[in-house]
Amino acid sequence: MNRALREAIAAYQLPGGTSHKGQNGKLLIIGGSDLFHAASKWSLDVASHIVDMVFYSSVVRNNELVQLAKSEFWNGIVVPRSEVENYIVEADCVLIGPGMERRQGGAQTSSNSQPTPLPDWRTPLSQEEWENDTERITNYLLATYSDKKWVIDAGALQMVDPQLLNERCIITPHLRELTMVLERSTSKASTQNSAQATVHDHLQSLAEFATELSNVHDPQIPANIQLLKNFAVALNNPTIVLKGALDFVGSSEYAEVIAGGNPGMTKGGTGDVLAGLIAALYCTTDAKNAALLGSHVNKVAGEKLAQAVGPFFNTSELAKQVPESLWSTLSSSAEV
Repeated sequence: MNRALREAIAAYQLPGGTSHKGQNGKLLIIGGSDLFHAASKWSLDVASHIVDMVFYSSVVRNNELVQLAKSEFWNGIVVPRSEVENYIVEADCVLIGPGMERRQGGAQTSSNSQPTPLPDWRTPLSQEEWENDTERITNYLLATYSDKKWVIDAGALQMVDPQLLNERCIITPHLRELTMVLERSTSKASTQNSAQATVHDHLQSLAEFATELSNVHDPQIPANIQLLKNFAVALNNPTIVLKGALDFVGSSEYAEVIAGGNPGMTKGGTGDVLAGLIAALYCTTDAKNAALLGSHVNKVAGEKLAQAVGPFFNTSELAKQVPESLWSTLSSSAEV
């Protein structure tokens, strides 16, 4: 365990004996779609064990499914998409993206298309846009509430305007998604030749990073892990959690590797568990600590399950294991 991770674990404050409802975190989750139902629910399940309150907002169909699940989930409020702004101000952190489709203007985009930005993302959304337009929802909210803590994942990350990212954002890409965000940053820099060249250099560096990473067969840090700092600078300095067999966590100030996990965590949805965990932690700590601790605990949970069933566990079981692994991590650190 590296020093930065030990410091992140030590810095996390457990709820105090005299604290009251709301002081231990309020998280707003915006996610889900008519196509993807489970993803945002996994984020919700994890977060509801950690923070005092979860506000959950999805499309109409997903909201109905969560309402039906109230026999298991009594720890939050289901919010229509068009009413999320009433809850953003109250929330300590906003997670956006799990289960959201890569949609622009209500239509699913191809893998090679790049959205055309509006002159001002702060233009209010129509009811239809609130339900269907991931690009507009994501960028309107980021532009309008830039001072909030944000965790940007999955569909929202694939549609985000990189110019709206800042040091209060945590992004949780895999390699392909990080490439997409950097490519979008290139298009934003199209009128600035030097900036465009710089981003192209970062894309080339990322390709080399991916090649190097593919040749790593044990938990070693690739020689160019420090490039993560450059990627953060190119994207206005968010905290980056680059997901994989090794997670790489960094900003313009630092770069760390988190090892662990197992092949059972390649199943769809484990990233949604991670996003919900990081967002819940970010409610009451800073971006660096939330990212490092969340990455580590997610892998510890996968390892715990693997002790019992090898790689044969699913994402719902991972979500259930995370609270126990978080507690064992924090309590073991306190005993040292």
